[in-house]
Amino acid sequence: MPTVQAILSTADLDRQRAFYEGLLGAVETMRHPAEGAPFYIGLTLGDSGFGLVNEPGTPSSPRFALSIEVDDVDALLPKVEAAGGQVLGPPTDMPWGQRVAHVHDPDGNLINLTHTTVP
Repeated sequence: MPTVQAILSTADLDRQRAFYEGLLGAVETMRHPAEGAPFYIGLTLGDSGFGLVNEPGTPSSPRFALSIEVDDVDALLPKVEAAGGQVLGPPTDMPWGQRVAHVHDPDGNLINLTHTTVP
């Protein structure tokens, strides 16, 4: 069966890794090459995986959005800027039963921080 994995291109691999590890608790699961400066870092966040690929010269503009379910959107927002990201606005309760806040990671990629409010 096919699977999908998001891979973020970045000109600053260390900064992006630190953002996802520090803010959301992502865990490095793979590094290539294993020794020296990495070209690729695989991360897990909960039961999901995604990758970061080092591509110097990559423009800092959003190319996709990650939607990440968190325990408490409101509690996490004050930590976004300290981790190198940017909060785009206050959280909003959506009619489909999620509380959502939009933020940018350090490269400007859009992240939807979500929390399910209706079981």
